[in-house]
Amino acid sequence: MSHAPPPAEIEDPRTTYRRLVSAIRTLEGVVVAFSGGVDSSLLLAAAHDALGPRALAVTALSPTYPAHEFERAVALAGRIGARHLLLESREMEDARFTANPPDRCYYCKRELFGLLRTVAAREGLPVILDGTHHDDRLDLRPGRRAAQELQVRSPLAELGLDKNTLRRMARERGLPNWNAPPAACLASRIPYGQTITPARLRRVDAAEQAIRALGCSLVRVRDHGDLARVELDPEALDRTLHLENRRRLVEACRRQGYTFVCLDLEGYRTGSMNEALAR
Repeated sequence: MSHAPPPAEIEDPRTTYRRLVSAIRTLEGVVVAFSGGVDSSLLLAAAHDALGPRALAVTALSPTYPAHEFERAVALAGRIGARHLLLESREMEDARFTANPPDRCYYCKRELFGLLRTVAAREGLPVILDGTHHDDRLDLRPGRRAAQELQVRSPLAELGLDKNTLRRMARERGLPNWNAPPAACLASRIPYGQTITPARLRRVDAAEQAIRALGCSLVRVRDHGDLARVELDPEALDRTLHLENRRRLVEACRRQGYTFVCLDLEGYRTGSMNEALAR
């Protein structure tokens, strides 16, 4: 696989996809870290097209994983036709993770990739792949250190593919989630230094599901103890400010135990909890 990012943005998505499949075909066999998001879905489709049964998707089940994402992952793996294995991960048993330091993701990814390394050895599939792409270099990503330590490959990043390119490729490949909103581990909703507990993760997940049911596809409920700070797609902010919609949003959060509910006027942005680290 070439590590020199090519000008993928000027290519037809079918051509770019064929390059990805060709690159993966040079590998003997792969285990794909599969979350059901756009990136890992495209990667799994390419791996399956390249290697058939020598490509295995693995999804880790954990309280940090939103319930609807798990359901989508199972459905997508079936649609692609790939082999799919479900495993329980145990990062919640690691006090270094639940203490929620800024490098929290390192401990989670170390657990995940360790599980995948065990599966890879058992199945005789020598290479582990993840869906990291070119744009991910712009965000705080402590999990990349774990990937490097456990020799995880990132073909999307290695080929210089950015998020917009991946969405075009996924649409061309016929993946139904090609335009799905970004997803993230539920632990990212809790401020650094505050303990991650299963109860907090459950109430965040339940509150987000309730708000999505109101018609908001992109939502983050940032858990500040008694306060839920709700981030929505900026395009959804105007309609949410109407009185009846505000009432429904507040009710959705209070049903999960929040005393106070506020709407973040900046709207959704990736990694908003990292903003406190820059001060």
